[in-house]
Parts: sequence; structure tokens; C-alpha cells
Amino acid sequence: MLDKLAKFYGITIDQIVHMGSEVPTEITLEDKTANKQVRLIAELDENDKSIIFGMIETMFTKKKFKDFFQKNVAVL
Repeated sequence: MLDKLAKFYGITIDQIVHMGSEVPTEITLEDKTANKQVRLIAELDENDKSIIFGMIETMFTKKKFKDFFQKNVAVL
């Protein structure tokens, strides 16, 4: 179990057992600048980055279609 946690967080088992004051804290993106948010996403592994950017692209596409249809339905 500890070896999986160590691998997941990119630290050693010794660091888990003897963390001291270096306990990781939860990261909340909402309170970060856009620049910091992108840097944090860039730290993820390639698969996770791909998932995040895929979700963002899907949301932008949905918004564009929604805006397009609202604009064009209003013209009718």
C-alpha cells in the first residue's frame, strides 16, 4: 500500500513515513491565477493532461454551439 502511495505522489516510502511538516496539502485551482492553473496542469502525467484538455475542449465546443444556436434562433 505504501509503495503505491509513494509512486502515486512521486515520493519515497521514507518520506511518507517521516513526513514531518511536509504533508501535502489539497490544491484548489479556483484560488490560483490562470497562469498558475496551467503550470499545475502541466505537472500532471501525459494521460491526465490529455483528459483535462479534452474536457476543456469539449466545454468550449459546447459553448460555441450553444451561442451559435441562440444567436441563429433569435434571427428566425
